[in-house]
Amino acid sequence: MESFAISTFKAKCLSILQRVKKTRKPIRITRFGKPIADIIPPTIPKRPGHWMGSLRGTLRIHGDIVSPAAGEDEWDALK
Repeated sequence: MESFAISTFKAKCLSILQRVKKTRKPIRITRFGKPIADIIPPTIPKRPGHWMGSLRGTLRIHGDIVSPAAGEDEWDALK
């Protein structure tokens, strides 16, 4: 793992962070030769494909989906 003194890191912070992002290799920040922080690349989750159709195949239809679930004689509003 490559290491940088904290003074070097402060002076070149943005370029060092861009290098970590580009190379995907972590670096260590030291102060007086002792490690104080590790900079690691972010974990980027895999993006699924387009969201349209992402639930295809996960639903099953059982019975009639058009007619009411209860008969008219069971409705309280009609009594």
